[in-house]
Amino acid sequence: MRYVVGFGRFWYDFLVGDSIVLALGGFATLGVGMLLVHFGSHLAAEVALPLMVVATLAASLPLRR
Repeated sequence: MRYVVGFGRFWYDFLVGDSIVLALGGFATLGVGMLLVHFGSHLAAEVALPLMVVATLAASLPLRR
């Protein structure tokens, strides 16, 4: 069981690292891109994916007061 827990902790640290926002944004971007291409909307994918990447990066920045 110790190896299973260690394996799960490794993947959590590898994928999430310091920011859960970047991990979720990356997965969401890949998922939306996959769905857009799968349903034949290549142009929408070319426009949406860079916008989603920029939005994910902007959302991950800490707010300064």
